[in-house]
Parts: sequence; structure tokens; C-alpha cells
Amino acid sequence: MVGAGLIDLVLAPAQEAAGVQAHAFVPFLPSWMILLPFLGFVINGALGYLAPDRRRLVSVVGPGVLGLAFLIAAVNFVLIARVHDAEPVIRSYWTWIEVGQLRVDAALQIDQLAMAMALVVTCVSFIIHVYSIGYMGEDRGYARYFAYLNLFVFFMLVLVLGASFPLMFVGWEGVGLCSYLLIGFWFKQSAKADAGQKAFIVNRIGDFGFLIAMFLMFAYLGTLDFQGVFETAPGALEYGGAAVTLITLFLFLGCTGKSAQIPLYVWLPDAMHGPTPVSALIHAATMVTAGVYLVARAGVLFALAPLSMNVVATVGGVTALFAATIAVQQFDIKRVIAYSTISQLGYMFLAVGVGAYTAGIFHLGTHAFFKALLFLASGAVIHSMHHALEHAGEPAGEDVTQDLRNMGGLKAYMPGTFRTAWVGALALAGVFPLAGFFSKDEIIWSAGARGQTVLWVVAIITALLTAGYITRWLVMAFHGVNRTGDKARKYVHEAGAVMVGALVVLAVGSAVTGWVNIPEALPLLPEFSWLHQFLHPSFEAAEHIIVEHLGEPAHASPIGGGEGLWSVLATAAAVAVIVVVFQALKGKKYLPARESKEPAGVWGLLYHKYYVDELYDLVVVRPFKNLCVFSWRVIDQGLIDGVMVNGVAYTTRFGGWVVSRFQTGYLGTYVLIIVLGVLIILGAVAL
Repeated sequence: MVGAGLIDLVLAPAQEAAGVQAHAFVPFLPSWMILLPFLGFVINGALGYLAPDRRRLVSVVGPGVLGLAFLIAAVNFVLIARVHDAEPVIRSYWTWIEVGQLRVDAALQIDQLAMAMALVVTCVSFIIHVYSIGYMGEDRGYARYFAYLNLFVFFMLVLVLGASFPLMFVGWEGVGLCSYLLIGFWFKQSAKADAGQKAFIVNRIGDFGFLIAMFLMFAYLGTLDFQGVFETAPGALEYGGAAVTLITLFLFLGCTGKSAQIPLYVWLPDAMHGPTPVSALIHAATMVTAGVYLVARAGVLFALAPLSMNVVATVGGVTALFAATIAVQQFDIKRVIAYSTISQLGYMFLAVGVGAYTAGIFHLGTHAFFKALLFLASGAVIHSMHHALEHAGEPAGEDVTQDLRNMGGLKAYMPGTFRTAWVGALALAGVFPLAGFFSKDEIIWSAGARGQTVLWVVAIITALLTAGYITRWLVMAFHGVNRTGDKARKYVHEAGAVMVGALVVLAVGSAVTGWVNIPEALPLLPEFSWLHQFLHPSFEAAEHIIVEHLGEPAHASPIGGGEGLWSVLATAAAVAVIVVVFQALKGKKYLPARESKEPAGVWGLLYHKYYVDELYDLVVVRPFKNLCVFSWRVIDQGLIDGVMVNGVAYTTRFGGWVVSRFQTGYLGTYVLIIVLGVLIILGAVAL
């Protein structure tokens, strides 16, 4: 049956192109969006094993399959955008699971939300693949790297396009596997291998929550298909009831692991040990966005659980502020951006937690561009630093090449990277007219408009911190006096054309993607809520439930003023912070890392990330290791091996030895024993 289903999946494009138009929207070759990255994985995996030197072919196949997948996603996006309120299209290829009343098909769901996510995933992933040609060109595992990268995108598209929770879970687990493979890509170095294991193990905690949620959904609703669950839930589950609250809280536990929210965020900063394009892919377009997508996709369930929505919004807001404070005092060029990702994901959860689903997805899309840009700009700097130090004959480890204190003044040597990095930084800070201004301010506004005054204040403070730490990042890397050293300085150079070209494309995306949703009443600009209208069919049912029970959102902030006014004030505040921080730091004399003292006091607390990793090590890791040692030595070796296995053997051996003492070979001895035995039996009977 599965074999026939695979044939159907491969032949599906022709059937889809010539099929009967049963819907107003007929998707264009949706199965090939998934099949192409998988095909790239197979080809590059085979090349890596059979012909590792065929780099040119790998360079064509790896990005090429993603380019074709992006074109298919773009065509479908345009087609569905032309059809107002199009119904979801389900394409079922074969029956995957059928046990009792449970039936799950290998099916794709093509709707507005899925296509928006697929477009972002394929577009940004394609750019990262192209950039990787230059960044990883000298690596011995070149083909293996692209095979893993293709597989990563394949599983992310399964997660996004799957029509049921179990199929989404396949993609969910798949991106977890690929994160382990890619974070620990240079697995011969123990720190990198440990980072991959940490990501894999921490995510298993969240995945347990996802599984429990599916069990509960099937128990209460009798189905795990998206359409079946969302149509049945409003009638079968009580608003605010225990069942829907448990389901959504367990779902959100999965999200905290996959999307690095408190308390399961600790794996994401360590993911920086992987190649920089991998960091960009994980942080911008694939794995960490999965949790936000899950809450948005299951919006109907969360709308029925107000307690869960408050938990989502609160955890998101607290995580956003918490991670932003840590980013203020980090010196690793990638780690600053990593904590920024955790913070921005908190913004997205804050949005979907207050019911502003479109705002959350909007920020997910714009964030994908400027966060990928910032990571790849960091990668260009690291790449240049590594080569410069190698040519100078100096140590070129991560602790040297990624430390901002060893940089400075790079704008003179890397002008293209410098300019694009500034675009990404300003977009992240929410400066008009770049993308982050539109999406981040909409989230801040949504929190206030829905009565979450505390979270509204938290979001504003986080935005100001964001403008501060990203300006510090820029100043330390590109401005001021160069600190690379006299020998290495003359070898510092701009990244290759392929890498800079990718940065330019991402910079353009960071500048223009926000214009699909212009805030209401923004001075001198007309309201343009195209994205809201496009995604409305995907969120209509959830928004109806929220309005029915909580009412319409307010049209003013908690302290007065409309969205347009607060958008202007927010960007003015961000610009003010940028100017102040820039002026304060541009003339500061930083010492190279080897000469610098470790920060103390409050700065030391932030530098050590509130000692959360040490706390986890003390409370979780060490007790668990001690339990493992106890289980090994006492239970395994002592009880099982010592008593149950060896003990039985020793007892049997001893019994055999005792019995052997009676085997003397003398007939008289045997008669004596028999007589004694008879007397003992008679005595026992007589008693």
C-alpha cells in the first residue's frame, strides 16, 4: 500500500496539473515542493558517499532544488492570493495509519497560512543555500553538509504542509534530527558534538508534550486531521474547560522546546557551534519558527482556552525581555544574534497569545529576512577573520574569530557586509521604513489593544533594549579602532561575491517585506492591510471565538493614542536609543579579548546569562548523571548482574557441588542415605 502511495505521490504533479477543478483554487504541483528538497538530499548524500570531490554538481543540486521549490511555492502563493476566501485544499496520497477508529492519511493541506509559511521557508532557505557555496566551499564534508541542509528543508515543509497533527509531528521530529546533525556537523570537536546532543535532548521534553496533546485530542475529538479537529472542537470542547486547556498547554510545551522559550530555550545559544549558515537556517526560516506556526495553526483550540492563551502571551513576553537583557552583554558575534532570536520569538508568541495571529506570522516573515541577514553578515566576518588569522599564523579558534572584542573597524575592509549589516540591524530595531518597524510595532500595539497592559510595557522595553544591543554589536564589529592585530589586519578582506550577493538580497527583503501591512492611521501613508486580508480565512474561526467571548480589541493604547501615533513614537524612541548608544560607544577603547577582564556586578550577571546553564547543571544534569551512575553500579551491576544473573549461576554451581558430595560410588553409602531419607519421611508423617 505504501509503495503504491509513493508512486501516486510521484505521479501526483501530472494528475494535479490535469485534474478536475473541484475548488476555486487548484494548487500547482504541491507535492514537488516537498519532493525536490528530498531529491536533493538523496543525490547529495550519494555524492558525499560515492564521489565527495564532485563539488560543482553538489553546488548545483543543493541550492537548485530549493530554487525550484521556491518557484512552486511562489506560483501557489500568487494563485491562492487571487482567490478571495479560498477553502483549504487537501491532497491525500495514501493511507498512512489505520488502526481502529484512527485513520491518518499522508495528505497535504494547501491554504493561505501554509503557503505563506512555505514561501518564507523556501525563499530564505534558498538564499542560505547559495551563501553556503561560498562559506563551506573548502570544507571536506561539503556534500554531506548540503545533503543535511536539503533534508532540513524537506522536513520543515512536511511540518508546514502536512494536513494532520501526526504528519506535522513527522516534520517536527525531522527538523529536530537535522538540527542535531547540523549543529554537530563538525562532530570530531567535542563542544560541537555536545551542542548537537543538547539541542536534541532538550527538544525531546517538548516533543513529549506534543505527543500527549495528540493523545488527548483523539480521546476527546476522535480525529487528528486539522479540518476534523477544528470543525469538531467548538462543539465538543467547553470554552475554558479542562480538556481544551490541557491539550493546548501540552501543545505549548512542545512549542517552548522547538521555539526556544522559557524554560527550554537553553539549547539555542549553544546551537552557534554549527556552521553559521546552519545558524541562519535554524533561527530564520525553519526549526524555531515551528512553535509559532503550531499555535497559529491550532488557533481554534487556543481561542477556546483563555488560560492557555494567557500563558502563551506571558511566556512570550517574559522570554522576549529576558533574552534581550542577556544580549546586552554578550561578546560572541553570533551569540548576540542568537539571544536576539529568542527575544524576537517571544514577540511572536506574545502576538499569537493575545489572538493577533496575523501579527505573529507577519513578524515571523519579516524576521526571517533580517535575522538571516544578520547571521550571514556575522558569518562573513567570521569567515574573513578565520582566513586572516590563519594567514598571519595566529590561533583561529571560535573563541578568537567570533569575539567582538577582537574586531572593530571592519567597515573599511568589508564595506558590503558593513552596509547590509546596518540594514538588518535597523530592521531588527524597528526603524521606519524597514520591515521590522511594521511587524514589531503591530505586535506591541496588539498587546495594548487587547488589554495586556503589563505585556505592552514589557514589549516596549524589549524594543528599546533591542535597539541598544544591536547598535553595540554594530559598533564593536564595524566601527572604531581595528583590533584584529597588526599581522592579521592586512589579510582581512570582503567576503566572496556569492556571499555578499546573498546579503544584498536579504537586505532588500529586510527593507520591503514590511510594506504588505501598513498600520492604520500611520501619518502620510494610507492603510494597507493586505496580509490581514490574505490570512483572514486561516484565522477566521479562531478570531470569531475570541471576539465572541472577549469582544473586539480596543482602538487606543492603554494610556491613549492610536496605532499610528504609537508607531511613530516607537520608531522615534528606537532611533534615539541607537544614536545615544552609537555616540557612547564609537569612541570607546575596547581591549582585545585576551587582554580584557571579565565583566563584574550586574554586567557579570548578564554576561553569565543569569547562570541559568549552571543552575540546570546543578539541579538537572548532575542529579541525572548521579542517578545514571547509581542505576549502573547498584541496579545493573549489583542487582541484575550480581544477584539475578551471577547469583543464580553461583547458587546453581554451589548446589551442584553439594549434590556431588553424595556421589561417592559406594553402594553402602547410597543405602544409608535412602534409609535416612525414609526415616525422615516417616518421622514427618508421624508428627
